[in-house]
Formats: sequence, C-alpha cells, structure tokens
Amino acid sequence: MGDVLLAAYPWIKSLHVISVIAWMAGMLYLPRLFVYHADAEPGSDKSETFKVMERRLLRAIMNPAMIATYLFGLLLLGTPGLIDWGAAWIWIKLAAVLAMTVMHHVFARWRKDFLADANTRPAKTYRFANEVPTLFMIVIVIMIIARPF
Repeated sequence: MGDVLLAAYPWIKSLHVISVIAWMAGMLYLPRLFVYHADAEPGSDKSETFKVMERRLLRAIMNPAMIATYLFGLLLLGTPGLIDWGAAWIWIKLAAVLAMTVMHHVFARWRKDFLADANTRPAKTYRFANEVPTLFMIVIVIMIIARPF
C-alpha cells in the first residue's frame, strides 16, 4: 500500500489542497451569510432566500469538501516517510483541523436555528465567528509549510 501512496502522492496532495480550498471558502462565507440573515425579518422573502443559500452552501459544498479533505488528508498521513510523528507541528496542525471541524458543526447548528426562525444571536456574533476559521487556517498553513516545531 505504501508504494501506491508514494506513486499517487502528487495527485493525493493536489486533491487535498483543492478540497481544503473549497471547505475554507464555505467556512468563510457561511458566517457572512449569517451576518445578513440575522438582520432579516424571520419569514420574509429575504430570510427564506438566505435559508436556501445557507443549505446549499453547507450541503453541496462544505460537507463534501470537509469529507474529501479528511479522506485525502488521511491518505497523506498514511504515506510512508511523509510525517515525523515525533515532531510537534503535526499534532498542532491536527488539533487546528479538529477545531476547524468543531467550528463547521457549530455553523451547521446555527443554520438549523435560522431554518427554524429561532436565531437569538446578533449579527455581531457572526461577524466575530467569521474570523475564527481564518485563525485556524493560519495555524494549519504555518504548521504545514514552515513546520516550526
């Protein structure tokens, strides 16, 4: 299996990066939709449009991209000689990926609140939440590229 992963490494890495980009696009856009949705009157045409946009973004882009990110990431982790499991950078990176996943599920929960016209959070909450994936992304990229630890 190791030889197959080594031979496919450039393709697996490419597909992983593509998946991460798609996932991050959704992670940055969904809370921005929430900012505008929080100011829309529940039941209004505007609110109903945001519900459709949020559902499509989560289900058609973010969920498949997250799954693909994990799939290709796990294949990369299994590629012989790629990871020094004694180094701290990989553990910090994996913790940041886990935190990103938790944030993904928080966003999915918030979408359900909007779907039920039960949102109680102000737009300011979503403005703040919009920055959180960026922080995780910065940690992940630094750990992968610079490997400082």
